[in-house]
Amino acid sequence: MKAKTPQDIRILELIEPIAEGLGLEIVRVRTLGSKRVTLQIMAQRDDGTMNVDACAALSRGISALFDETDPISGEYNLEVSSPGIDRPLTAPHHFDQWEGFEAKLELDRMVEGRKRFKGVLAGTEDDNVLIDLEGEEDTAVIPFAWIYDAKLVMTDELMKASAQAAGASDSDDTNLVQE
Repeated sequence: MKAKTPQDIRILELIEPIAEGLGLEIVRVRTLGSKRVTLQIMAQRDDGTMNVDACAALSRGISALFDETDPISGEYNLEVSSPGIDRPLTAPHHFDQWEGFEAKLELDRMVEGRKRFKGVLAGTEDDNVLIDLEGEEDTAVIPFAWIYDAKLVMTDELMKASAQAAGASDSDDTNLVQE
């Protein structure tokens, strides 16, 4: 789920070693637009935070690599950012990291007559995401491979936890670095 299109998957494969070398995880890669393309890259540290210096370092590394490999034809804007507070959940460990927080999941197939689910994350088990759904008594077990899109829901608890994490890290807040 970090990348969905063949082009985005190829870009992810190119940039992951750069991110890992900087101690970062790529959270999501998206190529947006058709006339003026924007390459959107979200990244974070292991603790879920990101700062301006890390964004700038990743952006410089990606730019240098793309000058050599040219994976996007034509002009494009490169945007490197943190995932934000209501961040996408794109890897199984994200569901463990954000256990206890509210999330929305969209599946690639119908399950019990629906594709969209909302509830409190209850971690993972094997290759499954566990979520306590609104109005349900039992914890739902959803195969990670079935999840098309997932993100945290903005709540007071999430905002408070994000503020605490940002305060505990040695970073300053960041939103976006553009080149």
